[in-house]
Amino acid sequence: MVAVSKTKPVDDIMALYQQGQRIFGENKVQELIDKYALLPKDIQWHLIGHLQTNKVKYIVPFIACIHSVDSLKLLFEINKEAKKINRAIKVLIQVHIAQEDSKFGVDETTLFEILEYYTHENTSLQNIEIVGLMGMATLTEDRAQIESEFLKLKKLFDYVAETYLFHKKNFKEISMGMSGDYQIAIRFGSTMVRIGSLLFGNRNYKS
Repeated sequence: MVAVSKTKPVDDIMALYQQGQRIFGENKVQELIDKYALLPKDIQWHLIGHLQTNKVKYIVPFIACIHSVDSLKLLFEINKEAKKINRAIKVLIQVHIAQEDSKFGVDETTLFEILEYYTHENTSLQNIEIVGLMGMATLTEDRAQIESEFLKLKKLFDYVAETYLFHKKNFKEISMGMSGDYQIAIRFGSTMVRIGSLLFGNRNYKS
């Protein structure tokens, strides 16, 4: 479980930390950097929001996983910065499964292009480890639609695991499901849910 702590104060995060939670997710780089500086260093920080290439260098030294990779350009930048400090960064490729255009993520064609490059014997992406896929379902009350979108991501994951990444044992994560739909996501194969409001209460967007 990734505890989504975006907009939440350090005290709230520490309260969960003291109960044993160690994986926290943020969607803004600056907020992530600020919290990393103030909180225990055994926390595993996940970046779950859209990541701009010019901000990669600020999180590469400590980030545990980046959920929101949506281009080869971004992968190149992560790899470049990780290589400087001899780290291998775990990433998820974000796939666009929702009907909402506002959500980020790659289509199947782009996903396969990324995987072709990543798995090529002469790939330059030596400091990247693709460990799974991430997706966000449409914000809707239509349960059948949510189920179909999660099923789409699970089928894509299975296909990638059996073809492009059959030799990669660490390709095992499906990050899907949030406070409103995590139970459906788990039923459709999610290995990583991103839970915010159920843990912290409603967000305070003014903070």
